[in-house]
Amino acid sequence: MELIILGCHSASPRQNFHTSSQLLKFKNHLFLIDCGEGTQMRLREEKISFTRIKHIFISHLHGDHFYGLIGLINTFKLLGREIDLNIYGPKGIKEVILIQMKLSKSFTNFNLIFFELEKKYPEVIFEDDLVKITTIPLKHRVYTNGFLFEDKLKTKKINYDNVNLYKIPSTFYEKLKEGFDYKDGKGNLVKNSMLTFNSISPFSYAYCSDTSFFTKIVDQIKNIDILYHESTFLNRDIDLAKKTKHSTAQQAGKIASLANVNQLILGHFSTRYNEKSSFVLEAQKEFKNVILAEQGKKYNF
Repeated sequence: MELIILGCHSASPRQNFHTSSQLLKFKNHLFLIDCGEGTQMRLREEKISFTRIKHIFISHLHGDHFYGLIGLINTFKLLGREIDLNIYGPKGIKEVILIQMKLSKSFTNFNLIFFELEKKYPEVIFEDDLVKITTIPLKHRVYTNGFLFEDKLKTKKINYDNVNLYKIPSTFYEKLKEGFDYKDGKGNLVKNSMLTFNSISPFSYAYCSDTSFFTKIVDQIKNIDILYHESTFLNRDIDLAKKTKHSTAQQAGKIASLANVNQLILGHFSTRYNEKSSFVLEAQKEFKNVILAEQGKKYNF
C-alpha cells in the first residue's frame, strides 16, 4: 500500500498549506480520498494518471474537503475521459455537482455514478475480490464519514532463497503471494509451500477526517495497521476544538491507543500553527507510534 498526501491542512488553502486530499494505491486501485481545492494540481505534481482514478470518496460537504471536485471532473471531460467515475459522499453531493454542470453547460462524456450516503452506522460501499471499503460514521458539525480500507486476502511472504533456487520469474511473485503453485514450461510443478512462508494478516487503513473526540469508532478500527486521524488543534485550543467539533492531537493519540492500532498519522492541521512538532509530542502522551502527514510525501506500508 502506498499513501500519497496531497493536502493535510484545514479551512482555507494557503501557499504550501493545501486542504484535505490523499491518494491511496491499494491492490491495483487508485482511490482518491477527499478533494479540496487544488487537488488536481497536486495530482499533476505527483504525475498521477487521471484515467486510473475511478473511485473518489468524499467525507463530508465542507469546502476544504470537496471544492476541488467539480474542477477535477471538468478536467476529466477536457481530457476526453470515457471511463465511468464513481463518487461516494453524503446525500446532496449529486445535486451540488450536477447543478454546477448544468449551469455551466459542461456535461461529461462519461458516466458519473453517485453513491449518496446517509446512514449513521457503518456500511460497505465498495467491494471486489481484493478490497472492502466501509464507512466510519464520525461526529462533526455536518454528516461525516471516514473510510476503512481492508485487504480481503491474506498474502504470503516469498521465500526468496527457494524462489531463486527454482528460478521462478519475478512476474509470478504476486501469484505466489496469493497461494498459487508454479508450473514451468516443461510441466514441472513446484508447490507454493516450497516458495513462500506463512500468510500475513490482511492490511487495513482507516481515514478519519473531521470529527470531535468520538470513542464510538474504536471498536470498528480495533487493531488496524494505519490510522489517519484529524488533529486540527493543540491542547491549548481545546475549547475551540469542542466548539467546532474537531480533535486535538492528544485526543487523536487517545483514539489510536484505545483502538490498539499499529501506526497513527496526524493530519488536518489548522493553519494557525506554523510548527508541527508539538502535534507529535502531544499525541505521544497517549500513543507512541506517531508520524505527521506531510504534503507531497509518500508512505509505503
